Amino acid sequence: MTQYHNIFDSHSHYDAEQFDGEREALLADLPQRGIRAVMAAADTLESAARGRKMAERYDYIWCSAGIHPHDAKSAPDNLEARLDELFQYEKCKAVGEIGLDYHYDHSPREKQREVFERHLAYAVKHDLPVIIHDREAHRNVMDLLVKYRPRGVVHCYSGSAEMAKELLKLGLFIGFTGAVTFKNARRAIEALAVIPTDRLLIETDCPYMAPVPLRGQRCDSSMIPHTAAVMAQAKGLEVQQLLDATFENACRVYGISPK
Repeated sequence: MTQYHNIFDSHSHYDAEQFDGEREALLADLPQRGIRAVMAAADTLESAARGRKMAERYDYIWCSAGIHPHDAKSAPDNLEARLDELFQYEKCKAVGEIGLDYHYDHSPREKQREVFERHLAYAVKHDLPVIIHDREAHRNVMDLLVKYRPRGVVHCYSGSAEMAKELLKLGLFIGFTGAVTFKNARRAIEALAVIPTDRLLIETDCPYMAPVPLRGQRCDSSMIPHTAAVMAQAKGLEVQQLLDATFENACRVYGISPK
């Protein structure tokens, strides 16, 4: 595949166990594969600390802090104080990954909503962008986004074109993974059609969501060009144009200036 550059993987999980044993070699190599920036998205406070360690070691990695809805039941009473500690680090740039997941229901829905609201309130108070997870909870997620009106991104978008329009009205960005390359991605392609290029992000959600033709493999940021090719075709752009645009968009969302 053509060598592309200026790639910003706006959502990754390189602390996942799937990378054990090869993490250091992979992260050292990614800049040579056209990857200019990566957001290490946290799903627990412990993973936020691991993300910080990666960001300290690699110039091109930034990190976030927050608790995924799967782990909402384990959120500490002093959540806000813990977030205060994590956001003292200058490369910690977003509150996330946060949201609601009604597909797996690993945490009770009421608890998910409570913890999501605490994160949203924190983000708005401190003027930080959010990274939103929404799976089969579109209406409840939308209601809380309307209530708090945070800035940030809805990642791994799985909603309709109509919901995308609502998110755009709130000023949010929308991120797409390799899932947009799957055969059943009609809704994602329809949503792409209504989202302006200057509001799109591209991501892996690695180690998950490897794009076609690599579906089923352990995903990493070097696979993004396959996703970008499908997104670019849907938007009538060249692949590098799409990558350049999503790079600039991610920099705006997260408030960073990569080297």
